[in-house]
Amino acid sequence: MNKTLQNKRRAESGSALIYILIAIALLAALTFTFMEPSSQQTSSQNTFKTMTTLQGQVDIVRSAIQECVLNYSGGDTTIDITGGGTDPNARTYYPIKPNSTHFAAATIGPTAGRLVRDIRCPGNPGDDDDHVMIFSGSSGKFMPPAPDLFLDWEYYNGVDGVFFWTETTKTDAFLVTALTKLDENFSECEADVVDATAAVRNLDSVPTAGVNCPAGSVCFRVRMITNPSATYLGDTDTDEVGC
Repeated sequence: MNKTLQNKRRAESGSALIYILIAIALLAALTFTFMEPSSQQTSSQNTFKTMTTLQGQVDIVRSAIQECVLNYSGGDTTIDITGGGTDPNARTYYPIKPNSTHFAAATIGPTAGRLVRDIRCPGNPGDDDDHVMIFSGSSGKFMPPAPDLFLDWEYYNGVDGVFFWTETTKTDAFLVTALTKLDENFSECEADVVDATAAVRNLDSVPTAGVNCPAGSVCFRVRMITNPSATYLGDTDTDEVGC
């Protein structure tokens, strides 16, 4: 009788252990199930946030430049666009690079770099090197800070046309996804994703200091004016090679 009870208790104990192990396995499976969608959701949210932030800033820059061009269509004819001039082949009714020596005698001299936030409106006022800043308190237009994980937008006006770009050195997987999706919002050859993770890539046909996507970076460029000499580097999906 005692043996029978002992065997029964052992069987019940073994069964309970099995149930406990099954419960642990189910809990682990449920934990994995809930964690996986959360990770995917976070990645999707980051992709969407990055894409919409960049798109918003592109729209701000383009509309501000276009307003300048429309309001002051005569530009500044004193800008030297000759081969050895301050701004070779630049469109004189579009903002020239803010670090141009054309501004050497201006109230606000040349900047250290070619950041979009420092561009000025030629023709305002007239043929005068004191071009008014496009983004400032007096204009009522403000350039937002660079998007998270990206550097400030930079600007080019030269032999290849007019374009602006930003770059990131971060390797988060969602960034390339965001840039690829953003590129789909533009016409072919209007924007491109430049992969320079392996080596520096020049953005213009005549290599110019500071007009490149540095080694270890991925850049996103938007074109406003395109000249025949323009350099097309193609996207990660190679759909814009040879535009």
